[in-house]
Amino acid sequence: MFLSSAERYMPDLLDLYRRTPATYHEMLDGEGNLRAHWRRLFDQLQRSSVLQLAQRQALLTRQIQENGVTYNVYADPKGADRPWELDLLPNLLAADEWQQIAAGIAQRARLLNTVLGDLYGPQTLIAGGLLPAELIFGHNNFLWPCQGVEPPDGTYLHVYAVDLARTPDGRWWVTADRTQAPSGAGYALENRQIVSRAFPELYRDLQIQHLNAFFRTLQETLARQAPTDGEVPLVVLLTPGRFNESYFEHLYLARQLGYPLVEGGDLTVRDATVYLKTLSGLRRVHAIMRRLDDDFCDPLELRTDSALGVPGLLEAVRQGRVLVANALGSGVLESPGLLGFLPKINEHLFGEELLLPSIATWWCGEEPVLAQALEKLPELLIKPAFPSQSFTPVFGRDLSETQREALAKRIRKRPYAYVAQELAQLSQAPVWQPENGQLQPRAIGMRVYAVADGEGGYRILPGGLTRVATEADAEVVSMQRGGASKDTWVLGEPAQGGETRPNPKNLGGLGLVRRDPYLPSRIVENLFWFGRYCERCDDSARLLRIMLARYVEGDDPLALQAAVELAESLKLLPEAGDLHDRLLVALMGPDWPASLRANLLRLQWAASQVRGKLSRENWQALVQLQHDAQILDTEEPDFGELLDFLNRLVMSLAALSGFALDDMTRDEGWRFLMVGRQIERLQFLASSLAEFLHGVAVFDQVGLEWLLELGNSSITYRSRYMAVPQLIPVLDLLLLDEQNPHAVLFQLRLAVRSLSRLNEDFAAPREVGLSILAERLAAFDLGSLENQLFGVTSLRAVLDGLVVLLKQVSEAAGHASDRLALRHFAHVDDVSKQTVSV
Repeated sequence: MFLSSAERYMPDLLDLYRRTPATYHEMLDGEGNLRAHWRRLFDQLQRSSVLQLAQRQALLTRQIQENGVTYNVYADPKGADRPWELDLLPNLLAADEWQQIAAGIAQRARLLNTVLGDLYGPQTLIAGGLLPAELIFGHNNFLWPCQGVEPPDGTYLHVYAVDLARTPDGRWWVTADRTQAPSGAGYALENRQIVSRAFPELYRDLQIQHLNAFFRTLQETLARQAPTDGEVPLVVLLTPGRFNESYFEHLYLARQLGYPLVEGGDLTVRDATVYLKTLSGLRRVHAIMRRLDDDFCDPLELRTDSALGVPGLLEAVRQGRVLVANALGSGVLESPGLLGFLPKINEHLFGEELLLPSIATWWCGEEPVLAQALEKLPELLIKPAFPSQSFTPVFGRDLSETQREALAKRIRKRPYAYVAQELAQLSQAPVWQPENGQLQPRAIGMRVYAVADGEGGYRILPGGLTRVATEADAEVVSMQRGGASKDTWVLGEPAQGGETRPNPKNLGGLGLVRRDPYLPSRIVENLFWFGRYCERCDDSARLLRIMLARYVEGDDPLALQAAVELAESLKLLPEAGDLHDRLLVALMGPDWPASLRANLLRLQWAASQVRGKLSRENWQALVQLQHDAQILDTEEPDFGELLDFLNRLVMSLAALSGFALDDMTRDEGWRFLMVGRQIERLQFLASSLAEFLHGVAVFDQVGLEWLLELGNSSITYRSRYMAVPQLIPVLDLLLLDEQNPHAVLFQLRLAVRSLSRLNEDFAAPREVGLSILAERLAAFDLGSLENQLFGVTSLRAVLDGLVVLLKQVSEAAGHASDRLALRHFAHVDDVSKQTVSV
């Protein structure tokens, strides 16, 4: 029905707002009037024009794009970097209502932590019949190797999340517990920062409760409980990698908490102690905040086919040498079958009723429950009891009679593997529809988070993550199914003392840190290749631009032919076929390994691995570059548009170079990035000049012109000589000029200095070969090329000798790169194996 109350606000905003009968509406009461705690927000919407609201929504979209906020949905057509969906309007909760929710979540977190302690300890709940053994021992996240392992202070759940749904009568019910590696708290924090900027005055006036104390508590608890043996605690955040759907959140939380973001390969276990592989050697890790599923964490004792975990991690936990949060094996509590047993367990353990009841749930492993579930099958949601089952939850009402009979037969065969659950009638909240300037109701669910305070209690994140269904009639809210999110605002003053800041550790002169002591070598390796791919894409783009421009213009066939021969010799252009098609392959070919498209993908991959080391502006430039590069995915490209893209690409890559020079701290990561750029440019310049001098174009003025263009030195040449290009001054500028960053000798000596400093810092052998080649190149006399005593044959001999020298420079640069990789990235020499004590 449509709203008809005379007291409703801004009728045009609510003209299309349909209230579903027998559904709780967050903004409107049963009479269609605004709830009191929504009035201020709606008043602001009423005072805003549609254009103003659209501008606020555009601000949200822009910030999501600029910040690179993504949620990766597998097999999604938007790709592996699907933008995070965030609605303009926050969901509002009154302060008194929130206090009840927070108390219920803290109670529930304490209960589940105690249950975990019992399951991996005396197992009295199973022995006393309060929990069925089949439901626990049949769960693939109950880890027998963790039996008897007790974490510091008995804290199994450091971070806990609970999914809530509001029933038509306004009560909140628990639909699921998240105990393994709960996701979403980072997204909730990002939502807060974005939406609060869209409504800054309203956010301040409503005195919305802040989120900072939650994350501070997490930091303090992990640092306090970590077994440090008197050392400064090193806490890392373990991620499965960038293909995980919530990888952005892993990166974001690591940055917010100040933890190194690591993958399993960054860690190693020696003598039951976990170490982080850094350039300086191995550094002990005292605590791991994991975002990796239980059984993937240790391929030695748990899931043997895991390539994501750390061999030996469980033994280090068992011996008390490292803290893992949440405790390994905590995923067993995520079985929906447990929901029906928790009320009695809480009464047994604490003599209390649960403040937040669970939605009615029946585990079918008990005969009376099975009969009842099968009788009510059309009214229930059937779920698997264990995550190992290949069974998608189904609504009984959506099945035909034949399908219900087949499902009932399947359940009777293995009743312990199924759970029947009452259908949750989700409440609805308004979302902003920019396409029609209207508010529309959508079903919502809320995920709220708790963090252990280290003293037996839990602090609740005031607000959490509100998830929104995409369709008006949707009854299931799922981010994996393309759902959106809302910021969640808890109104009113924070609780007394809730935002009290702890006394920070005083840092004096002895506590100053001027380098990152915990820089994983994997990150440095990707910075090195990020630098190389930046240069490689720039080199490729410049050469392709030379060829494409002359192909389109068609007035310089000799220059085009010379450039094509150079590209062929450098393996940047296929040798067979029509030139039109070969140019397209070099630009866009998905199967041509040296295509510009392939190298841009490699650049984006390397950038994604080092995102935590890049500034916001640097990352935004990469996002824009990725957006521009979408032209390479078109089926019928236009050469004019491709030329324009190449011009913009060269400018974008120049911007990345500027960020590297002006926007990054000069630490080891930056030094390896710059060495990567230097080696790549040196190899390209030396190889290009060698192939150019080997051909016949050296005697051609046109060839010298595009060679200057390739070396980004045309303007310098013109300002110096004000003459047409000639061989000797062109070679001086591109070969021997130590003031030109695009000269071979400039890059060669720069690489020698950079590598020498790295080798001195890491006590590695010197790179003698490059130094010798630099002296030989510096000694080359260009005057020999103009000696009138030389004939063409003699001139050819001199140039051939120079070609050999340039090829030696290119090969030596490649060998230096290989030695860097073996020494610092593969850790195969003594320098990389030393252990660093802090």
